[in-house]
Amino acid sequence: MIMDTMMSLRVFCMVAELKSFAATGARLNLSPAMVSKHVMHLENRLGNRLLNRTSRRVSLTESGALYFNQARQMLEGLDEVEAAISNVTVMPRGTLKLSAPVWAASTYFTAILAEYGQRYPDVCLDMHLSGRIVNLVEEGFDLALRASPRERLDAGLVARPLMSINFCLVGSPGYLARTGKPEKISDLNGHALLRYSGIQVSEGMTFESPDGPQTVKFRTVMQSENETILHLGALEGMGLVFLPEWMVQHDTDAGRLRLLLPEAIGFTTMLHAVYPSRKYLSAKVRTFIDFLASRASAPDMASMP
Repeated sequence: MIMDTMMSLRVFCMVAELKSFAATGARLNLSPAMVSKHVMHLENRLGNRLLNRTSRRVSLTESGALYFNQARQMLEGLDEVEAAISNVTVMPRGTLKLSAPVWAASTYFTAILAEYGQRYPDVCLDMHLSGRIVNLVEEGFDLALRASPRERLDAGLVARPLMSINFCLVGSPGYLARTGKPEKISDLNGHALLRYSGIQVSEGMTFESPDGPQTVKFRTVMQSENETILHLGALEGMGLVFLPEWMVQHDTDAGRLRLLLPEAIGFTTMLHAVYPSRKYLSAKVRTFIDFLASRASAPDMASMP
């Protein structure tokens, strides 16, 4: 039996995404046995096992993961080229593997994701939230959202600016009741700081004031690249913390946290969409980036505190 290698590639990629031979067969109108033959065709062609199979679970081998990442991008690019030639609009579909900062797990950003999902229901968002800088190509990510100056981003990647992210200084009423609420910049000296190691926030920080630059010396009591633990620490009264406004808006509205010196303290960084440079960008990546950029200029975004 002569196997169609291109079809085998599509079958393998769907098995890798669905983690099931039966589900892939149902989706492609193939028997599980035929799905298995397509995968075996690729494995024999490559001389490598691509999938680990048990009675309960299907998973990618190390070689399979590398092959899947490259094959998926190639198939998506091919679909885009064929659509362009045929003048057919390709609806985005498949899994969009995305890396983002932990603070993206906020009510506001989740609402953006939900809106995108309603518009493009055939896209599954595979969200990875951490302070770690992932290797997009080697780890098979479609794109990453990074809040960094452009000059600090990888030179070999495409970086599209999306929106400004404002970081503010907040503290709990309990902490402020013990230490006193700072009324001016110099009052911040000696205050406990929950330090986010994902951005350049140090114990000694200089702020501009009407009287000229003023340097404040904080006292670090905890540091982490995970904003969630810092957020929770601030709510428990451990100290002050610089966090994105997205992350603390509901807490400041409810009085669980208080903004400190908002006119004088804080900083802004740019959120970029970062992705490998490819001539043909898949529909799911292109629409997601365009959607985020459009939300950055929406009226309700402009009204964020």
